[in-house]
Amino acid sequence: MDKKHRNVAIIGAGISGLTTAYYLHKQGISFQIFEKSNHIGGVIQTKNKSGFLYETGPNSGVIGNAEVADLFDELKDSCKLEIANKDASRRLIWKQGRWHVLPSGIGGGITTPLFTWKDKFGILGEPFRKKGENPNESLADLVKRRMGQSFLDYAIDPFILGIYAGDPEYIVPKYALPKLYNLEQKYGSFIGGAIKKRKEPKTESDKKATRDIFSVEGGLEQLVNALVKAIGKKNIHTNCQKLQIKKLKSGYGVLNGDTETAYSHVVNTTDAGTLDKLYPFINQNDLTPVKKLIYAKVTEVAIGFKKWDGIPLNAFGGLIPFKEDINILGILFMSTLFKNRAPEGGALLTTFVGGIRKAHLADLQKKELKKLIGAEIKKTMVLKNFNPDLFEIAPHTKAIAQYGADSGERLKAIDRIEQTNPGLYLAGSIRDGIGIADRIKQGFQIAELIGRNE
Repeated sequence: MDKKHRNVAIIGAGISGLTTAYYLHKQGISFQIFEKSNHIGGVIQTKNKSGFLYETGPNSGVIGNAEVADLFDELKDSCKLEIANKDASRRLIWKQGRWHVLPSGIGGGITTPLFTWKDKFGILGEPFRKKGENPNESLADLVKRRMGQSFLDYAIDPFILGIYAGDPEYIVPKYALPKLYNLEQKYGSFIGGAIKKRKEPKTESDKKATRDIFSVEGGLEQLVNALVKAIGKKNIHTNCQKLQIKKLKSGYGVLNGDTETAYSHVVNTTDAGTLDKLYPFINQNDLTPVKKLIYAKVTEVAIGFKKWDGIPLNAFGGLIPFKEDINILGILFMSTLFKNRAPEGGALLTTFVGGIRKAHLADLQKKELKKLIGAEIKKTMVLKNFNPDLFEIAPHTKAIAQYGADSGERLKAIDRIEQTNPGLYLAGSIRDGIGIADRIKQGFQIAELIGRNE
């Protein structure tokens, strides 16, 4: 099929849908985006209030692949990449009533009170331990086996709470943290693998993946605006409340209200729970493993102070281990990470409640939430009073997809669905990772497949 005869329907105007559209546009392939809500950008949304610039969705991303670097380079006239302050490399972990810096080297690893002496000495044997043989081994079991319980409790668990709002007993590294999983599988060790990887020659593509934390000057919504400008707002349809896709003899019919239009390809970027209504022609046996995907429920809270009198905010933020029984998942120091997020002398914090293990807290009303968070912020940030100038909540019922042991079955089911229905692609966070970088790379790859008509 010639490129000019390819016509793609993209379901969902989040970062996955927009980046797919952007790369299709670069190839000269026509497309239309259909979005259920009246907001373009999915969960990405930046707001400006009372002198504070804050996000109600993702707060930052990581330049984890070349596609992210390339996209920002191409969009540099419309949005400017902002790399986080150097303090972003410093992460705090809460233990027994105070913050401790998460060590990044051997010296800090020996002196830190975060880990037990047994595990500190035990880590010397990590390079010599047998690699795991169970591809569905949980993250908790993997870390205990290779590093010890205290490393799980005070490094990995708060890390997983910060990224997935999840439970290490459920998360499976093969699917959720493939780079970590592959270190052991390829090199036999985390430590030895990391050393060997650093010594391997880097490709130009590898060099672009700096792992820097990033945002955009003016907030992440500027990235959305730049993508919309590049692809044309006329190609995006919002408020598509009665959307359904039909399978035709050749291609697919997208029914938007009373209007049906034929497309050669369909790219779906919505969550797993929407698929049966959108695609009634998909075999239910294949759809069941996909619909089993669970999501963490999280309420995000932006907290602004025009005058800050708490502890110094010279870090990425504070991560809170589950076993410390604090009712927030962590705190990001947003006004430290990025410029112009709070008035001079003030501070902007972002905190989160809920997650897989404390989902009920995400359902609290604003008044209750403020009382609960206020108590935790006063304690952890050493504030005499909790009287913020900004307190804005953003609830997310399906905040973060959880990649557990059933991920293999889900991915096989997605593959069967796509094989049975050529031209249909199931994308978004149901596969390929949960971060902004993952979504950008996925959009690039799907557009490339469509360009090759695969």
